Amino acid sequence: MNIRQAKDYIKDSVRLYLKKDEFGEYRIPVVRQRPIFLLGAPGIGKTAIMEQVASELGIALVSYSMTHHTRQSALGLPYIVNKEYEGENFQVSEYTMSEIIASVYETMEGSGIREGILFLDEINCVSETLAPSMLQFLQYKTFGRHKVPEGWIIVTAGNPPEYNKSVREFDVVTMDRLKVLEVEADYDAWKTYAREMGIHGAIVSFLELKKEYFYHIETTVKGRLYVTARGWEDLSQILYLYEEEKLPVTETLIGQYIRNDKIVKEFGAYYDLYQKYKKDYHVDEILKGEAGEDIVKKAEAAPFDERLSLLGMLIDKMLAHMKENMETAAYLQDMMAPLKAVKAAEDAHAMLDKQIEAREKILTNLEKGGSLSPADKKKHKRIRRFLEESKKEAVTKQAVSSEDVFALIKERFDKEVSIMKKDTALCQSRLSSLFAFVEAAFAQGNEMLILVTELTVNNDSARFIATFGCEAYQKQNEQLLLSERTDRLMEEIRELKL
Repeated sequence: MNIRQAKDYIKDSVRLYLKKDEFGEYRIPVVRQRPIFLLGAPGIGKTAIMEQVASELGIALVSYSMTHHTRQSALGLPYIVNKEYEGENFQVSEYTMSEIIASVYETMEGSGIREGILFLDEINCVSETLAPSMLQFLQYKTFGRHKVPEGWIIVTAGNPPEYNKSVREFDVVTMDRLKVLEVEADYDAWKTYAREMGIHGAIVSFLELKKEYFYHIETTVKGRLYVTARGWEDLSQILYLYEEEKLPVTETLIGQYIRNDKIVKEFGAYYDLYQKYKKDYHVDEILKGEAGEDIVKKAEAAPFDERLSLLGMLIDKMLAHMKENMETAAYLQDMMAPLKAVKAAEDAHAMLDKQIEAREKILTNLEKGGSLSPADKKKHKRIRRFLEESKKEAVTKQAVSSEDVFALIKERFDKEVSIMKKDTALCQSRLSSLFAFVEAAFAQGNEMLILVTELTVNNDSARFIATFGCEAYQKQNEQLLLSERTDRLMEEIRELKL
């Protein structure tokens, strides 16, 4: 399965493991809650999906790499205690709490979240002294004498032996206590994630043309050459910063993330071409609806790889705008609760302080729980900043009464709503201009199908269109569906040999 399918499977498994009966007992007893074992090549996103699952389910996450643990840190350190048996005193060994189990309890205490995922990465690379204890842990959820708290689901991950010399292959007895998910690198699954995370457009467009380079490992006379999803994502982040600082992107930079000289050279050449397309086609003018006839004809006559790169640039710009707009909408929606609380309070100043403190607590708890998504982190920080700036403005303008304080806050909020409405209208206009350009330059070719598909599968664009509508999208989507139905009907007719 691919990483996206694995995420959905893990999410469903965790949700079912946490299901309780009418007496509050877990429907599947802890001893029958088989840990999930993600087996896949390095760098395909195993750790990233665990953060997403925890965030989406609203539970905590504690992550550990087992290669860093010895028997002592995992099981605890021995100490001597006195015991009395049948009137005689004996000295016996006890163990301190496992560092891993202690981290789970600390997370529960710090975040206030009682259920979560304990994610143990590289579990098949444990030290020789720790290996015998893993069987007990996988079945009974205990390290030494200390159990993983109820409500905590164990998910593990590891690499196949061909990728890691330290791997110890599990025997049948161990494997029989796991739910094994074999995960393969899959570009199409990663592309959806890449669009949502804002991976650099040059990378996505390049991999559209060279899918075989998404995940590539080979052994040569120079040693092991490798390209992973992690490498592409890390390269994306540094590319944005290099462009922001107007620094040259060289093969030396690319080679620090993509460990294959051939692919480095090809991506380096494509990146330069990508930047050239950006200047030649005036992407911003296209989205403003101001593309001249010369640009339309240039796109129409371009080879397919150039057209695909141009379309990728336009889609990236559009998706980024819609994502920002939907994040603002979510932030303003979430702002309604603290606004209502301030409006109803007898002492607006005190309520503002209380709301700021509450928002800070939400952020802290989610961060300690390891389940704070980047989008939620940004939203909560924006709300906290709004409340802090409102408090400062109320003090500066010497607003004393609760009515005056709320009036100031309401005015600031209404301004932000007004700005968002203008931005929504601009986003809709740019989306319509994008469809008009693609239709003019490419008619009903594959480019239109790609555009409609990308807008459909991306969460932010799908939500934006569902919320605010887009006539051009609806029209093209209906035409493509009709065309698809017609093609299927013709195929059925041909099969009947009428």
